[in-house]
Amino acid sequence: MTTQPQPSPIPTRRLVRRSDNRMIGGVCSGVADYLGIDVTLVRVLTVLGAIFGMGSLVVAYAVMWLLLPEE
Repeated sequence: MTTQPQPSPIPTRRLVRRSDNRMIGGVCSGVADYLGIDVTLVRVLTVLGAIFGMGSLVVAYAVMWLLLPEE
């Protein structure tokens, strides 16, 4: 009887606030790391969303700042 090799476990990605590369709360840095994109793009989109979204993104950022665990 031959044994099958065990597949390597899939690394789990967690959405966290990053302590490195943070400007205010580390939310944008954590989102950028989670999505695998540049943090500057996330920050620009956040500012544009806060301006054109009538501040709703500011509330979402604050909620994420409170709820996301810090790395």
